[in-house]
Amino acid sequence: MNLTKIYFVLILFSGFFSFGFQSQDKKPLIDVIAEIETKFDVKFSYSVTDVDQVFVEAFKDSESLQFIIDKLNASTNLNFKLLNERYITISTIEKTISLCGVLIDNLEQLPLLGASVVINNRSKGVITDIEGRFQLSNIPINETIEIRFLGFKSLTFKASELRSLDGFCKTIIMEEESQALNKILISKFLTIGLQKRIDGSTVLNTAKFGVLPGLTDPDVLQSIQALPGVESVNESIANINVRGGTNDQNLILWDGIKMYHSGHFFGLISAYNPYLTNQVVVTKNGTPSEFSDGVSSTINMSTKNKINNTFSGGFGANLMHADVFLEIPISKKMALHVSGRRSFTDVFNSPTYDNYFERSFQDSELTTNSDNISEGNRSSDFFFYDYTAKLLFDLNENHQFRANVIGINNNLDYTETYTDDDDNVNSKTSNLQQDNIGFGGSWNATWNERFTTEASVFYSNYNVDATDNRIETNQQLTQANEVLETGFKLNTKFKINAYLHFLNGYQFSEIGILNETTVSAPSYEKTKKDVLLNHALFSEIEFNKNNTYLRVGVRGNYFQKFNKLVIEPRLNFRQKLSEQIAFKLQGEFKNQSANQIIDFQDDFLGVENRRWILANENDIPISESKQVSLGFEFNKNNWLMDVEGFYKQVDGITASNQGFYNNFQFVNATGNYTAKGAEFLINKTANKYSTWLSYTYSQNNYKFQSFSPSVFPNNVDIRHSVSLAVNYNVLKQLELSIGGMWRSGQPYTKPVEGNETVRDGNDVLVNYSDPNSSNLDDFIRLDASVNYTFRVTETVHCALRAGVFNVLGKQNVINRYYEVNPEDSNTAIQIDNKSLDLTPNLSLRFNF
Repeated sequence: MNLTKIYFVLILFSGFFSFGFQSQDKKPLIDVIAEIETKFDVKFSYSVTDVDQVFVEAFKDSESLQFIIDKLNASTNLNFKLLNERYITISTIEKTISLCGVLIDNLEQLPLLGASVVINNRSKGVITDIEGRFQLSNIPINETIEIRFLGFKSLTFKASELRSLDGFCKTIIMEEESQALNKILISKFLTIGLQKRIDGSTVLNTAKFGVLPGLTDPDVLQSIQALPGVESVNESIANINVRGGTNDQNLILWDGIKMYHSGHFFGLISAYNPYLTNQVVVTKNGTPSEFSDGVSSTINMSTKNKINNTFSGGFGANLMHADVFLEIPISKKMALHVSGRRSFTDVFNSPTYDNYFERSFQDSELTTNSDNISEGNRSSDFFFYDYTAKLLFDLNENHQFRANVIGINNNLDYTETYTDDDDNVNSKTSNLQQDNIGFGGSWNATWNERFTTEASVFYSNYNVDATDNRIETNQQLTQANEVLETGFKLNTKFKINAYLHFLNGYQFSEIGILNETTVSAPSYEKTKKDVLLNHALFSEIEFNKNNTYLRVGVRGNYFQKFNKLVIEPRLNFRQKLSEQIAFKLQGEFKNQSANQIIDFQDDFLGVENRRWILANENDIPISESKQVSLGFEFNKNNWLMDVEGFYKQVDGITASNQGFYNNFQFVNATGNYTAKGAEFLINKTANKYSTWLSYTYSQNNYKFQSFSPSVFPNNVDIRHSVSLAVNYNVLKQLELSIGGMWRSGQPYTKPVEGNETVRDGNDVLVNYSDPNSSNLDDFIRLDASVNYTFRVTETVHCALRAGVFNVLGKQNVINRYYEVNPEDSNTAIQIDNKSLDLTPNLSLRFNF
């Protein structure tokens, strides 16, 4: 028998067997229809072309007619409808079905909370609950469903594959991304959208973010203050204190661009639009070696990075600003993401704006100028805006290119009108403008299954400029602070095996800082500009297998100007001791060369009193930190208990960097601070609610050898801090959040009793007692929010949110200092800065 005959016989056999198996498992629908008509004495009405070439399972004799019809509806794309006991119609009209499923991970078989289940090419979707379950109704049977979850491979299904039958839901196993050793440990941490990674960092997913007390929008930098050890002693997101550090000690990155400005309204509102900011990773210790700067923390923001083939977006407004964001597909390989936000505070003053204005400018020239200028002769216009754009291009599945731009702006005009001795009306306008613009680009390349690279560049330019026209002295003061930084980074990642990854990289940055002051009368000008170049090599190895996670790295920083090398080891270790208990140990060395100095007197109309300066290794050293923390974690039945102790020392701080209101206010000195304490968190989550209680104890002291006393409490030495909150889904679409915080009052310095002032030449100064030896009253605040979501059309969703900060209207003092009494130079007057008053807000958003 030749080859041709053999081949022909094989085809016959294969056809025979395939036909035999097919006929055994399935039968032509037209034959099944005939059998049903005979058995149940019914008649079908249909078009032969609709049922031709359709195969179905044969029915069993024990099955009822209704059960058979239901099964046919579930297993075919046809619609079987019983008109009466005798007649049944068959049509091809597209029908809708109900879907459900349960998501679990592939390693520990645990449910995945917070995964996105969306209908392809539509904005409709849901998020899995605490049991990993999801449900969708009225879904076209031929629709495609996509399931996405951070750190896991996305899955797609036909809607018919997920159909809910007799209450049964398909179990879906999601596979972790092979490169994601640092997996999500807790998928619902405090609230929906907050997750905790195995390395201890916290991930904020803004697209899924639940409502937090007081907020009407998922404010990026307000939200992270829900974490233990993260707070703002003066309620400002421009002054976030992480484990006792100052705000300038936080490294803030937006798509790899280093940002030097974080807040609108000079600190009360986050300057980063949350609706294209896909995730925010907050790291307090054990930082990956690819990051430096920020001796207190790293806040790494990333925007959406996936090209979708459908146009989508959203817009909304609250009582201070309106915003819009769009995801625009250009082709299958290219897309553009844009966002914009602008306040309308220069044309409309809402009660929310009035409270924010009073809080922001209470200690500035806008409110403290001479009584010779009446309140009616002062006016101010304030507005802010921000914008972002991102171009996404996928050359192919192995090479992705991204380009970004971000712009942030605050603008204040302050006008004073007065009448001179000749009855002439004059007016002078002062201006303060603050902006940060950044550009960035990246190329991600996958060379093979084991080796990937990422090359990125960025440019960041921060400016604050002020023109202060002083009526009383007929003097014009102009001030400027500019930061310009460019950088390049190359990361190489090699996957040794499924459990072990190796990272190496190089980073270069050049930073220049300009400070300028000019005075018109008498004529005076001072300009100072510094430039610093830094080269860095970093390497780390990451291991995650069974119950052990380990990341060990080192970074070497070379400062070319000083010929100085700074070595920074990093450690992040977690060992699971049992199914419920884990031990964790973290440590790091970090440095930063750019810091802020504070002038509470004359800088920038008294509104923005912080200037960026650069280390010179003389009177301004490079700041260096050492930190270690260890703790235990208990996780069972949706209860989480976390206890962590920490010790941190930061060397190379300057007195001008701290903003003292004491006898050291104008003294130049270098020193350090040491923060040590413990953080405790207990969190319970369920389908309808989440509640948490956190407590932080911290002891934070300065040490300046040239001062007397040399050791005294830090300005942000908050010994006790407690936060309590609950989120509750009253209805499926109605969510309520209420929470409060209490913390001990921050330190301040009193004048010497009975000898409140002292003369120094021709000047009279406040005579302060021991620095930070007194404390303000305890800070107490209660906030609440409510969120109602509803569907306007099939593709348009709406969210209505209301929030109230400081529900009790408590007048908390957040800062206290003293000035010489202008009417009696032998006494000092006390000046208190107050917290935000009872402040409501309302927002309305549409997503499509």
